[in-house]
Amino acid sequence: MVSDKLTKGPQNAPHRALYHALGLTEEEISKPLVGIVSSYNEIVPGHMNIDKITDAVKMGVAMAGGTPIVFPAIAVCDGIAMGHNGMKYSLVTRDLIADSTEAMTLAHGFDALVMIPNCDKNVPGLLMAAARTNIPTVFVSGGPMLAGRIDGNKTSLSSMFEAVGSYSAGKLSEAKLTEYECKACPTCGSCSGMYTANSMNCLTEALGMGLRGNGTVPAVYSSRIELAKHAGMAVMELVKKDIRPRDIMTKDAFYNALAVDMALGCSTNSMLHIPAIAHECGIEINLDIANDISSKTPNLCHLAPAGRTYMQDLDEAGGVYAVMNELNKKGLIKTDCITVTGKTIGENISGCKNNNPDIIRPIDKPYSETGGIAVLRGNLAPEGSVVKRSAVLPEMLVHEGPARVFDCEEEAQQAILTGKINPGDVVVIRYEGPKGGPGMREMLNPTSAIMGMGLGNSVALITDGRFSGATRGACIGHVSPEAASGGVIGIVKEGDIISINIPANKLELKVPDEEISKRMADFAPRTKELSGYLKRYAALVSSGAKGAVLN
Repeated sequence: MVSDKLTKGPQNAPHRALYHALGLTEEEISKPLVGIVSSYNEIVPGHMNIDKITDAVKMGVAMAGGTPIVFPAIAVCDGIAMGHNGMKYSLVTRDLIADSTEAMTLAHGFDALVMIPNCDKNVPGLLMAAARTNIPTVFVSGGPMLAGRIDGNKTSLSSMFEAVGSYSAGKLSEAKLTEYECKACPTCGSCSGMYTANSMNCLTEALGMGLRGNGTVPAVYSSRIELAKHAGMAVMELVKKDIRPRDIMTKDAFYNALAVDMALGCSTNSMLHIPAIAHECGIEINLDIANDISSKTPNLCHLAPAGRTYMQDLDEAGGVYAVMNELNKKGLIKTDCITVTGKTIGENISGCKNNNPDIIRPIDKPYSETGGIAVLRGNLAPEGSVVKRSAVLPEMLVHEGPARVFDCEEEAQQAILTGKINPGDVVVIRYEGPKGGPGMREMLNPTSAIMGMGLGNSVALITDGRFSGATRGACIGHVSPEAASGGVIGIVKEGDIISINIPANKLELKVPDEEISKRMADFAPRTKELSGYLKRYAALVSSGAKGAVLN
């Protein structure tokens, strides 16, 4: 075992002295040392219960013969960071989490890890760390929030953001807005729709890195505590069998993750994170692969924001395994992939029933024959752009209109809320990409304002930034190359016609090629004065089309 280099022999007596300083007994020091990576904090609702999950994991590890030792990982609440400079620090934490977890793990000679993430960048950051350290690892998240309830209808964070737009349009009273504020997010846990956190936690099951239910069992259910104990026990089995993350996260496993992504209608952020995690495994996942899988994978679920069902509904319907079993009926799952259960995906999903065909559509009655995410290309996005197709109204799948150009999110938000955006417009928000933001802010405020103002069936939005999983509508993000890197989005002018054709995977600036060439020749991207971590991040980050990995 790795820890033998620190715990065995006279030469390691100084190391053992320090273990004794921790209060560890000789018996504990002689067992496999299992790092419990706890993302507990008191600022993120999805993480406030992770102390209980951590205690349960520790018990499971100890019951199975290991010595659990806790160390922390950071996490940002995207909802609290939304709409101000704080959002510049969200995506960038993914790499901080991966780096710090790698450092803690390898510096202290752990034999195995149990990762306890929950929210948006925390899950992919820890998956990246798992790939780097490549010691037996199991994921168990803090679990999703229960949906709120207002006027007999379930609600979530996306309902709250859209309520602000409705209030600004005079469609919602201040009293009703306050009611939303108090009821939209009623429990701890990752926000209750198929947003980024829940998307990534579901994809840990599809990848084979999490036990059944990891993505869907609500945070407040006692079965979440039981799941955590089982995760602690499972990692000890992985130690015995020497099954490691890169044995699990193979090219076929990423194929499964993308197929499940398309079937569930996950957040567009998965198109940033899956390539980045694969990159750490030495596997290239590009946007063309995503479109290929989407073209043959039906969309089976319409969870919020695409529909009116929530994570607790998906859990009751059978969860991720039931979705995978539906996909497997048409051979869309690679069943031979090994998982943290020690069994294959095929063995895991065998017999998993779809308990509610209204929540998980049967494979022969999907919402659509193609997946929930589409990658668009064209002269405006030669490297690609991403849209959550399953959350776009049918009348907006094809749209053409005049550009309304803004060089930051705040300018666009002000224009939307003051009634300056007209039906038919295409809102363009640039200089919000990985390098230009920096940090590739999420645009939930303007996308929610468009919906709340009643413009969702007539206005589109494109950006070199990205979107929250709570975004719905004709919202195209990750436009690459970004403006700060000299992308065509940087030379769009007010009133230029932009054409969006989601079924055809096209995003075009309807300006003559000669004019585009002339503008590009004269174009000098804007720069910003930066300091601290954002300055280093902007200097190292790659395109959103490549997962915004650090070079």
